[in-house]
Amino acid sequence: MSTLYRSALNARFSKTLPELPPGDNDHDDEEEESGDSLGSLPGSGLGPPAMPSTRRHTTKVKKEPNTAFAPISAKNFFVQAVQVSLPERNLDCRVYYSPPLEANGTVMVCQHGAGYSALSFACMAKEIGHITNGECGILAIDARRHGKTMPTSNQTDEDLSIDVLVADFVAVIQTVYPDPETSPTLILIGHSMGGSIVTRGCPILLDEKYKVGGVAVLDVVEGSAIEALPHMNSLLNARPDGFDSVEEAVEWHVTTKTIRNPTSARISIPAVITPSESSSPNVPPFIWRTPLRSTAPYWQSWFVGLSNKFLNVRTARLLVLAGTDRLDKELMIGQMQGKFQMIVVPGTGHMLHEDDPTRLAQIMVDFWRRNERLVVGIKKVGEV
Repeated sequence: MSTLYRSALNARFSKTLPELPPGDNDHDDEEEESGDSLGSLPGSGLGPPAMPSTRRHTTKVKKEPNTAFAPISAKNFFVQAVQVSLPERNLDCRVYYSPPLEANGTVMVCQHGAGYSALSFACMAKEIGHITNGECGILAIDARRHGKTMPTSNQTDEDLSIDVLVADFVAVIQTVYPDPETSPTLILIGHSMGGSIVTRGCPILLDEKYKVGGVAVLDVVEGSAIEALPHMNSLLNARPDGFDSVEEAVEWHVTTKTIRNPTSARISIPAVITPSESSSPNVPPFIWRTPLRSTAPYWQSWFVGLSNKFLNVRTARLLVLAGTDRLDKELMIGQMQGKFQMIVVPGTGHMLHEDDPTRLAQIMVDFWRRNERLVVGIKKVGEV
């Protein structure tokens, strides 16, 4: 959160689980999973305005792809890559899944931020599997207009208002786990925009009798996000319109420190860009899958009311920040009252789960173990 606000100001002034539903279990195409992170919206930042815009693409000297930033397949980070059909939502939703060892285990359900994709959780997912010896599963979801989630009809999937995104999220979980009684316990994890989605989705799942062991929000605070929004266009002006190659896209994210972990960037970034269909020499060969400026009409809906909803979810609550950001008044009072656990991860940016996946995985596992295995009737961390 803090990085986004500072960047905006700078820009201004200068295994036995139910099988997944039938789908395209196509890990073979994960070699192509090279564009999955566009830069997220409010949280810690979309990435510093460190590199000049490449808008005048015709005058840009084309670079040879740097093999040091070549894409890495996600197939070694998740057990399955599946398209989940949501006919009532007109969506074919991509999910990445590593089931827990036992059907009554726990699954961490991960929702990415704006412009990114589920593959931003790939390295963290692998670390969680290692730390828990497979006891805890991972389900990471591509939101509409992100990653490999696609519309299944002629209807548009342009609407990214929060109610639509929450309904999509809940529908995926209900499709993957149709019976709440046999569903594993769920830990909901959301980064930036995804934090708002999981926070709002939690009460719906609880009302449907799903077991939710906790909600973890990564690097988003309502107050700071709302304060940063007026400056977002200035910040976005520093971002390239596109790239000559997937490798260049990965390199840009790493050199600008938008993502500080080259390995994670090589896995996640291919899913956030897409080949351009334009024949114009002014359009780069690879463009953003989800141009962040196009999501501007929805920014307010994502973040307004987030603090209140987070403090009132009926489960354990965790807020993980990349820096010692200012909490808004509501969260500050909630923290003093012990309503949620807060952890700051130094040395990371807005993409903290990509920057330091080992640390984030340990935080999530500790959160799960602290709250999942308490005796019935004992209040969990964050509950009053």
